Amino acid sequence: MTDAILIGSDHAGFALKSLLSDYLARNGVRVIDVGCRDESSCDYPEMARRLCRRVLAGEASSGILICGTGLGMCMSANRFEGIRAALCTTEFHARMSRAHNDSNVLVLGGRVTGTELALSILRTWLETPFEGGRHQRRIDLIEQH
Repeated sequence: MTDAILIGSDHAGFALKSLLSDYLARNGVRVIDVGCRDESSCDYPEMARRLCRRVLAGEASSGILICGTGLGMCMSANRFEGIRAALCTTEFHARMSRAHNDSNVLVLGGRVTGTELALSILRTWLETPFEGGRHQRRIDLIEQH
C-alpha cells in the first residue's frame, strides 16, 4: 500500500468515503480527507478540484473521489492536466486503469457500488503497478492534448 492518499466525496459518496478511509487507516495508510464532512448537500466539482490540486501539488501521489455514480467526479477530475481519473466498477477496471493507464485518481460511485466490491476495487487499484513500456508512450500522448 501507499503511505498517504487523498480522499474526497460529495454528500452521496460520504458513507463510502468514511468506510474506505477507515479501511485505509487500519492498514497503515495516512488518509488526507479533503471533504465533504457530512451528508449535507454539496457540489462534487468543488471536492474534485480540492483533491486534484493537492495531488498535482505533490501532497500525495494519488487520490480517491466518490459521488453518487462516480460520473460527475470523473468528469470533473479529468479536466485537470496531469490527472488520470478512472471510474472503476470492477476489479478488472481497477487493474487495467493502473497497469495500462497509470491512473492517479480512483473514482467510485457511492450509490451504485456495494461495500465489499468497493473494498476489492480499492485493494486492486492500490496493489497494481504501472507496466510502463508502450503504455508510457500512450500516457505521453494523452498529456500532449
